[in-house]
Amino acid sequence: MTKARDIFFALRPSQWTKNAVVPAALFFAFGDRHIEFDLASGLLRVIPATVLFCVVSSGVYLLNDVRDIDNDRRHPSKKYRPIASGRVSLAAALRLSLLLLAGGLALAWLLAPRFAAVVGAYVALQIAYSFALKRAALVDVLVIAGGFVLRATAGAVAAGVVISPWLLLCAFLLALFLALCKRRHELILLADAGADTRESLGAYDERLLDQLIAVTASSTVVAYAMYTMSPQTIEKFGGAGLGFTIPFVLFGIFRYLDLAYRHEKGDRPEKILLTDGPILVNLLLYAVCAVLIFLFGR
Repeated sequence: MTKARDIFFALRPSQWTKNAVVPAALFFAFGDRHIEFDLASGLLRVIPATVLFCVVSSGVYLLNDVRDIDNDRRHPSKKYRPIASGRVSLAAALRLSLLLLAGGLALAWLLAPRFAAVVGAYVALQIAYSFALKRAALVDVLVIAGGFVLRATAGAVAAGVVISPWLLLCAFLLALFLALCKRRHELILLADAGADTRESLGAYDERLLDQLIAVTASSTVVAYAMYTMSPQTIEKFGGAGLGFTIPFVLFGIFRYLDLAYRHEKGDRPEKILLTDGPILVNLLLYAVCAVLIFLFGR
C-alpha cells in the first residue's frame, strides 16, 4: 500500500486541476444561441479528454522528475517527492511514464485523431520544456502558458465546438500570470540557492518579475473585458451580459496577488485553487452568473 501511495503521489494528482481548462470551450458553447447544444453529448467527449490530459500530464511529470532528480534533491520541499527521495525508483518511474504517454496518446487517437494531434503537440512541448526550454528565463514561463492554450484547444476539438481566440488569449495570459508569480516565490524562497535547483532562476530578478506580473495581471483583465464586449461575443450570447462577470475576474486576480505578495503563497497555484475559500466561492459565483447569462441569452 505504501508503494502504491508513493507511485500515486509521483503522478502529482494535485496538478490535475490545471486540466480544468480542457472543458472551458464546452462551458462557453453552452450559451451560444447559434448552435444546437447537446450537453450530454459534449460531456461524453470532454470528460474522457480531460482524463486523458491528466494521464499524459502525469507521464510528463514523471519524466521531468527523473530528469531533475539532482536539482530536486537540493530543493527544500521537492526533495521529499517520491522520486527525489528514492521511494520510487528511476526505472519504475521511466516505465510508468512511457506507459502513460503511449497509452494516453493511443486512447486520444481512438477518441478523435484531431484531438490526438493536439495532445501530441502538448506532449512534445512539455518534453522539450523538461529537457531544454525550462533552462531559458522567460521562455520557460511562455512554454507553461502555451501548454494551457493547447489544453483549451484540445477541449474545443474534443467537444466539436469553436473556441474564441479571445478565450485562448485569456488562458495564455492567466497561465503566464500564475507562472510568473510562482517564479517570484521560488526566487525569494531559494535566494542564493535558486540557480542550483532551477537553472532559469539565476537569470531572473525580483524587480523584473514584479513588473511582468503587473503587466500580465492587467493584460488578463483587459483581454477578458474585450472578449465580453466584442461584437462576436455579444452576437453569440444575445447581448453584453457576460460583462457582468468581469468583477469576478478582477477579484480572482486581486485575491491571488494578495496571496502571492502578502502571504507568500504563490508557489503552488493548483493548491490555492483547491483550498482557498474566497477563490473557490468566487469561481462558484462566476459559474452561476455565467450560466444565468447563457440561459437568459438563449
